Amino acid sequence: MSEELDNKEKDFAYNWVTSSRFLFYVHAFCLLAFVLGGCYSLYGSRYKGKPEIEIQSSTKYTPEYK
Repeated sequence: MSEELDNKEKDFAYNWVTSSRFLFYVHAFCLLAFVLGGCYSLYGSRYKGKPEIEIQSSTKYTPEYK
């Protein structure tokens, strides 16, 4: 009988304190993983800098015609 009580205290469904602590850590881990994944995604698609493009000489501020 005492073994049954010991097992019930350790069981997830019967011990509210242990289960709430476990669910808190699972929630905190999922939130941290979501935030770090979002940061990594933003880092991966960051602005790479000004691209080198060719502008037609006739459309510049001081146009150059042939």
